[in-house]
Amino acid sequence: MDRKEREQFIIEQYQAGEDQMILLFTQWCFNHDLDALALYREAYPNQPVSAKLLEMNEERIDPREAAQIDTSLLLEVLQLYENSDLAFVVSSYADQLKEK
Repeated sequence: MDRKEREQFIIEQYQAGEDQMILLFTQWCFNHDLDALALYREAYPNQPVSAKLLEMNEERIDPREAAQIDTSLLLEVLQLYENSDLAFVVSSYADQLKEK
């Protein structure tokens, strides 16, 4: 594998991981009856919602059929992809869910 192929491979792997992060986030929100787009806008009020987030938000699985997504896993993945503001918002909502 030459340098250009290796760079392309790394980019593709990062993008695939980012897609998985978005899917985890949208499914976690759906499983907890939360609006993923609203949480995203709360975390990033000055950024437009990405097309990928809009797309993934439509691909959720019924919570009764989906595996539970551990909040701590989601928070770690969000922070891994430098979405600390979103992780903070998710953490706040997770705390509210615990109180119910």
